[in-house]
Amino acid sequence: MDIVVPKEYQSLWRFDETRPIVKYPAEVLRKVALPVDKVTKKTRALIEQMERALRVANGVGVAAPQLGESLRIILIAPDGRKPTALINPEIIQAEGEAIGQEGCLSLPGLYGDVQRHTKVEVKAMNKDGVLVHLNLEGMSARIVEHEIDHLNGVLFIDKADPATLHWEWPSHEEIAG
Repeated sequence: MDIVVPKEYQSLWRFDETRPIVKYPAEVLRKVALPVDKVTKKTRALIEQMERALRVANGVGVAAPQLGESLRIILIAPDGRKPTALINPEIIQAEGEAIGQEGCLSLPGLYGDVQRHTKVEVKAMNKDGVLVHLNLEGMSARIVEHEIDHLNGVLFIDKADPATLHWEWPSHEEIAG
């Protein structure tokens, strides 16, 4: 899909030290991310970098590829909660469906309606390398699905109803990373 950024939104698409989120159409956003074999100092440093980027962007989720690292690591921070790192996350069970508006830190200002599950069970490692299972629903389920899509090279625009795609100045909190 070709995205033509309207002039009034181009400032959102800046990429530099203060805005470290990789923007579409960067190649890394379309790659399947590599699994993390072991949690190391480097892994933890990347998670800290992701936490800072998420905070600066006022986002609710971010994936390592959005910081240029093709690794299977995501952060989710629904409802203003402290970010939770999930390494090698997998959805092992899902149910229900709901359509909701999404945006993306890698496509700032662009929004559209995406159908997602209402409840998901996720298996992942936490930042200490411990296997965890999370049962998420509502916005938390939507965010984790959006971020796992990033790990598979899939963007919300690939799943959005094209008729609903529109430009809007971001609120203080983005829908998803």
